[in-house]
Amino acid sequence: MSLAEAIAPAAFSTVARGLVAALARRGVDRIFCVAGESYLPVLDVLYDTPEIDVVTTRHEGSAAFMAVTDAKLTGRAGVCLVNRGPGAANASIGVHAAAQDAAPLLLLVGHVRRAQIGKDVFQELDCLQMFGRLAKGIWVLHDAGSAEEFVSRAVRAAESGTPGPAVLVLPEDVLGEPFAGDAGEEPRRREWAAPAETAVDDVELLLRTARRPLTLAGAGVTSPSGRAALRAFSETHVVPVCTANKRQSALDNRHPHYAGHLHNATPAGQLALLDRADLVLAVGTRLDDVTTRGGLFPAAPEPHQALVHVYPDEGRIGVVHRPALGLACDPVALLRALADRPGPPLRNEREAWARELHRYEAEKAVWRPVDAGDGIVFGEVVAALDRLTGGDVVVTVDSGVFTSWVYRYLRFGPRGTLLGVSSSAMGYGVPAAVAALLRGSDVPVVAFVGDGGFLMNGSELATAVARRLPLVVVLSNNGSYGTIRMAQEQEFPGRSIATDLVNPDFARMAEAYGALGLTASEPGDVEPALRHALAHDGPVLVEVKTSLSWISAYRRLDGGPASPLPVTS
Repeated sequence: MSLAEAIAPAAFSTVARGLVAALARRGVDRIFCVAGESYLPVLDVLYDTPEIDVVTTRHEGSAAFMAVTDAKLTGRAGVCLVNRGPGAANASIGVHAAAQDAAPLLLLVGHVRRAQIGKDVFQELDCLQMFGRLAKGIWVLHDAGSAEEFVSRAVRAAESGTPGPAVLVLPEDVLGEPFAGDAGEEPRRREWAAPAETAVDDVELLLRTARRPLTLAGAGVTSPSGRAALRAFSETHVVPVCTANKRQSALDNRHPHYAGHLHNATPAGQLALLDRADLVLAVGTRLDDVTTRGGLFPAAPEPHQALVHVYPDEGRIGVVHRPALGLACDPVALLRALADRPGPPLRNEREAWARELHRYEAEKAVWRPVDAGDGIVFGEVVAALDRLTGGDVVVTVDSGVFTSWVYRYLRFGPRGTLLGVSSSAMGYGVPAAVAALLRGSDVPVVAFVGDGGFLMNGSELATAVARRLPLVVVLSNNGSYGTIRMAQEQEFPGRSIATDLVNPDFARMAEAYGALGLTASEPGDVEPALRHALAHDGPVLVEVKTSLSWISAYRRLDGGPASPLPVTS
């Protein structure tokens, strides 16, 4: 019996039951929450609905981050259920992340009773004001008969056009009211528009005349079908691929057409090399500020080359960059259509161009061991993980300058996935890895997190222990809020303040949670610790005593260069 049949219309005795059934009919099979008294009727219905997995987290910010990650992995709205007031405020970090990342999120907020709204009662929060500039839509369920409609509108808003967060506020007294809504037919998901044949012709014509074309691939092509279409297009037309911020795994990084990952530390020499392209095909990306390095590449507002911008939401095209051609359509469908068209008659020049771009990226990723004197240079850790997994690993990244080592020295393979948030919010890494493991993975799942970020939402290690998940947390401990410390040394050298951290013994802390705790204090400890962690059948935390002086993959704390970069011609 299907879930829709199990919760038949005749059984819709309350709004809470109708709400849960409406979610289930729209494909929701997992909800992340911190339990709250304002939505107890919903929890009671979920008790009788084993088809929806209820994940108990230790903080609403974690729950929201998990829902955002779930959305990235499934392509459907991730669902987070929180209590009124403090719960909604805590979850706002995930709402912000979903908005910045164009990730579909449905935040369900238990609320005060309808008669109390606007009277500043205990834990009341005006969600319309709180989320008004972040959410794509906010609905307050005043009327019991609107439950089905509001769920439908909220999910549609979250998933359509440019995906993002939607908020549905649930006054606690409405949840127990009688509900006799008609479930009707199974709702159909809104599909992105297919490209017109003439549009495919236009792009093909530009490709035919380009000598140095380049694809810039974003979130819209990171699904399994999108990655397959991207690779097929790249190989057919001999077009190298660089990826948008946090989308490094869109193409196998060892593929000869992989041209690098655009992020906030992309070297100037690499940007200059990419800017030699005479055609940029931006597919599935909003061309955000970090990806374009503030409009350096492609140059804003007038790119140095012909720009084709393909994104499903017409409102996102031409906002910052003026494209030669803007197409509001499904980017994956466009890549498939182009892959079916004949490639260039002469491939030699394009192959040379692809080799040049890939050579720079491949040389940049060669790890050369360093003795820092004040701890392990974090590149040693990332390079070891690359050797042990061949890049077939799911990696979640928290915020911090230590992530530059991940972007530089971990080369994602065909089964590898990078999960991060464009907002670079601290505390994302551990909850995101838990959410990824709950979806299942045939490759290891590793969370890279700093000492600062771990003490924000690292308590989700307890959730991993409760669920018996083989989570590997790799913690960079340099005793500092490293990103801010590096900025201080640039702007106010020798005057660091508020960035030094006094930390616990993280390995022993992990053991207290019921996980395995390991410590790497010397470079020789790194690979054995990672091998042990990857082979373990439960949660593991590997604390790495990390160098502060070698703070990033591109520059030292004193301003000197880190590992050398390739020389561009």
